[in-house]
Amino acid sequence: MIARENRSSVKYRLLLYLVALPLAGCSRTPSVDIFGSFFPAWLICFAAGSLLTALTRLAFMRLHMKLELPVLAYPGLAALLTFSLWLMFFY
Repeated sequence: MIARENRSSVKYRLLLYLVALPLAGCSRTPSVDIFGSFFPAWLICFAAGSLLTALTRLAFMRLHMKLELPVLAYPGLAALLTFSLWLMFFY
């Protein structure tokens, strides 16, 4: 009987830790104040990454460079630029 109670206690603690773990990251919200309204920082990084990707595409077109798989290259470039901006400004 004691072993069974001990097992349920361990399961309860494990469940408590698993529930508390995601809540530990809620202490600080990365947001940016723009004209009195708070926007999530990832949204601004995504918009800037998309803009930089569009400018890179225009530069490629001007230099007459052709990509083999643009369907994969441009979203990958957008993700790379978005994550790089996030790391540079908010990490």
